[in-house]
Amino acid sequence: MKTFLLSMAGAFTAMILFIIVGFFFLFTLIGVAASSKPPHPDDIILTLDLNAAYPDQAPAGGLAALSGTPGFIDLLLKLKEAESDDSVKGLFIRGADYGFGTTRAEELREAIQSFKASGKFVIAHSQGMFGSSGPSAFHSISAADEIWMQPGTDLMVTGVVFETEFYKGLFENIDLQPQVYPFYEYKNAPNSYNETSYTEPHRMAMEALATSIWTTALEEIAEDRGTSAGQLRAALESGPKPAETALELKLVDKLGWPEDAEEAAIARAGNDDAEMIDLAVYAAPTKYNSKAPLIAVVGGEGPIVTGGADGGSPFSDAPAFASDTVARAILDAAEDEDVKAIVFRVDSPGGSPTASDQIWRAVERAKEAGKPVVVSMGAYAASGGYYVSTGADAILANRATLTGSIGIFGGKLALDGTFNKIGVTFDSVTVGGDFASAWGTSPFTETQEAEVKASLKRGYDRFLNHVGAGRDMTYDEVHEVARGRVWTGEAALQQGLVDEIGTFMDAIEKAKELAGIEADVKPRLAFYPYRKTGLEALEDLFGVSAETARAAAVISTIAGDERTQAMLQELATAEAMNAGQAMALGPRIRER
Repeated sequence: MKTFLLSMAGAFTAMILFIIVGFFFLFTLIGVAASSKPPHPDDIILTLDLNAAYPDQAPAGGLAALSGTPGFIDLLLKLKEAESDDSVKGLFIRGADYGFGTTRAEELREAIQSFKASGKFVIAHSQGMFGSSGPSAFHSISAADEIWMQPGTDLMVTGVVFETEFYKGLFENIDLQPQVYPFYEYKNAPNSYNETSYTEPHRMAMEALATSIWTTALEEIAEDRGTSAGQLRAALESGPKPAETALELKLVDKLGWPEDAEEAAIARAGNDDAEMIDLAVYAAPTKYNSKAPLIAVVGGEGPIVTGGADGGSPFSDAPAFASDTVARAILDAAEDEDVKAIVFRVDSPGGSPTASDQIWRAVERAKEAGKPVVVSMGAYAASGGYYVSTGADAILANRATLTGSIGIFGGKLALDGTFNKIGVTFDSVTVGGDFASAWGTSPFTETQEAEVKASLKRGYDRFLNHVGAGRDMTYDEVHEVARGRVWTGEAALQQGLVDEIGTFMDAIEKAKELAGIEADVKPRLAFYPYRKTGLEALEDLFGVSAETARAAAVISTIAGDERTQAMLQELATAEAMNAGQAMALGPRIRER
């Protein structure tokens, strides 16, 4: 027995030593990788696959941070850095098969134009464009020097279609009573609960958005392809075009396979040994200048919620738009003496008014600290996304950014009839007055309904007063363009809700201007909150079992699906309303 115990102790000790040595070896490899840079080739062709999925902003933690996944704005920054890298000869783009996003197409188009202006080439290859996601696949590569298309494929650039789900018919079938009150008629998100189809204001707003997005795409593609918007419209609206017809119409420049276009890019670079490097991993050989002025970049992406980001999960992907996290990031940047200005990147359809108010206050405090704040709007800056932006010194939006939707809604879904259908009944004891039972399963009483609407009106008025103070408008002037209506960035500019049409890169230039930084000075950029390195993200993963990792991978895949996300958002919205929260959330818009 003694020998057996000694043997077991020896085996256990060996196992512990093996684990320690293994971790030491792993950390050594990571340290070597982190401290060393790959050799910089003499001739580089950057590559960008638009079929890859990128968040707007880089993940701050989890597996995505471990892998170094960049955000879309990081790609724009890398492309800008490459302009001054003599080793970089050009950019080879694999076009998106489906949609790329209208606002992303706008920002990438401007980046491509700037890249070309620095004397470098851009070649794009498409394996077909399919019409389920509008014009953005074509729009995103239209500025390339050459567009190649694979033989036997179609160029299917349709118009813009918005689809909205309506649940009123379902609710009637299951005896569920929606009591959701919008402020005001254009606050269209509650229509999914209250209606079976678009109301007239809802339809009018959606048609205006679709028309604006389609017109923007046609104008910019036509300019890039050397034709008129009218001719382009006639060609695209007449239906799908085989690759050969697209070539005849000069919608594309050449037919060929991906390897043919790659060989053309190498030939254009003038060196058969030119190396193709993914833009996502490219690092410019720039020297760090500790004396350069510092601009802070704070990001918020997704639904706006109270509290901190969901950083406890090592499998989290995109950064959350959590009020504690984003507000703290803005305040930290404001308190940093080296920071000269703040660029606040907003990509959100909205969410909690309370959370939005907290972030709005952080922006106010940053301005009080003497730090100019410039908002760069991504695809969405609607409702709460506009709320957090309204106090900025300058607001920049893309032409197709969905913004505004100044309004709120709230109420609940009365569920007692639904439960009664399956034999479940409720009884309650209420102490504390009539309103104590307002958020139960039964419909509101008349008194409760009046109190809920009064509370929502106060929230709407607070929202409008913030907008009025930030945009130098009266309450009535704001109300005229508010009432819950969502606008494109171009229309919002005309209504005085944004200051300029511009991309993220333009926002950096605006921040330089407001901070008094000379135009020819290149600033340093610092991201807030702090982005974890691959090593730090790896540390977060310790203690996670293999079973948990596999389960999380499956959940991550399902959760990443657009339809799943829409369903989860609906559930989250209903849960928040049934708990008595108001919602500053824009209309559900699915572009296809």
